[in-house]
Amino acid sequence: MTYLKSFKNFGLALMLTLACVWAHAQDIKVVYHVNTGVETAAGILGNVRNHLSADPSAKIVVVTHGLGIDFLLDGAKDSKGREFSGVVSDLSGKGVQFRVCNNTLVSRNIDPSKVSMDAKIVPSGVAEVARLQAKEGYVYLKP
Repeated sequence: MTYLKSFKNFGLALMLTLACVWAHAQDIKVVYHVNTGVETAAGILGNVRNHLSADPSAKIVVVTHGLGIDFLLDGAKDSKGREFSGVVSDLSGKGVQFRVCNNTLVSRNIDPSKVSMDAKIVPSGVAEVARLQAKEGYVYLKP
């Protein structure tokens, strides 16, 4: 009887473990690819905010290159004069990661110290998008 009880407990533990693994595997990972200027950044950040509202467990990475890095530079403002830093900090606090292309910084002669403290510099924006998709299973979104 003790053997059967142990077997039942093991079976229950295994089922719970598999359920947890399955639930974790269902977490959505999304890479937002941004290569457009500040005129589109407010809308893109709104999309990210809405995405998190609909799915707070989503893991979101915003990868920028070209003109797309501009909203992550110190003092960047939208057409109404509002700075992006507050929204970026808020989203970063909710787990959104921001990545900036070093190739863009070099080609545009932008000092890396001008990049928001909420962003990480990666060697190449397009290579980062590809890596996240191919190696980490991220879904691609181009807002």
